[in-house]
Amino acid sequence: MSFWKRFWNRLRNKLRATFAPVPDIPAKLWLQTLARYPFLAALPLEQQAKLRALAALFLDRKQFHGAHGLMVTDAMAIDIAAQACLPLLHWGRPKKALGWYDDFVTIVVHLGEAVARRRSADASGVVHQYTEVLAGEAMERGPVMLSWQHVADSGTSAAQGRNVVLHEFVHKIDMQDGHANGCPPLPLGLLGTRGPRAALAAWQAAWKPAFDDFRAAVIDAERSGAERPWLDAYGATAPAEFFAVACEAYFVNRARFAQEFPSLMPALDGFFNRPA
Repeated sequence: MSFWKRFWNRLRNKLRATFAPVPDIPAKLWLQTLARYPFLAALPLEQQAKLRALAALFLDRKQFHGAHGLMVTDAMAIDIAAQACLPLLHWGRPKKALGWYDDFVTIVVHLGEAVARRRSADASGVVHQYTEVLAGEAMERGPVMLSWQHVADSGTSAAQGRNVVLHEFVHKIDMQDGHANGCPPLPLGLLGTRGPRAALAAWQAAWKPAFDDFRAAVIDAERSGAERPWLDAYGATAPAEFFAVACEAYFVNRARFAQEFPSLMPALDGFFNRPA
C-alpha cells in the first residue's frame, strides 16, 4: 500500500471518529416502541424518523439508573426517550431542540410508585412532615424520576390523556426560566404577538381562565358529585400541574383535548411550533 493511500485511510478513520453520527436506534427495538405506544405510531413517517433521531441523541446524552436493583433495559430506555422527545419534535435540529433538557443527565427509574418524604411549614411557621406517593418527579436542575409501571401503561392511559413521561419532561421545559409555574419561556411572535410582554399577556389570557374553570369543575365534582372532568384532576392543584397535565393530553389524545379545551389549542400549537 502506498504512503498516500495509508495516509488517506488514517485521515478518513480519524474524521469518522471525530464526526461519527450518534448511534442509531435498532429498527427492531424502535418498531417495538411504536407498537407499544399508538400515539407515537400515529405520527407521519417523516416525524417518526425525526423522533427516532431525537431519541437516539437523547440516549447518547442521558444516563439511566434503576432504583432498588431494577435493570433498565435498552427497550425501556428507548420507550422513555421517545416519549420524552415528543415535545421537541418541531423545535428545529435535534441538538438544538435537546438543549431544553441540558440541565440534567440522570433518569431514575423505579419499578412502581416511589414514596417521598416531605417537609413543609404552615402560615404559623410550624413544620409538618409527611409522605407522598409519586409516579414521577422532575427536580429543578436535577434528575427525573419515573415509575416504570406508569411508563409501561402509557399506551392504554392515553385514552384518559395521561402520560407520566410527558408530564415530568414538560415540567423540565417549564423550569427553564426558574421554578415551574405553568409559563415556560415563550417564543417571540407567539399567537401573533410582538414582544415578550405581549406574548406573556396572550399566554395568560388563554391559560388563567382555563385553569380557573377546570379547578372549579374539579371542586364541584368533589363536593356535589357532579361529573368529573376528563382531564386528570391533579391539574387543579396548581397552574404548573395544569400545564403539565394539559400537555400530556395534548400529545397523546389531541382530538379529545381539542374538544375539551379548544381555547388552549392555539397556545400549545404556537408554543410547540406544531404545523397546522
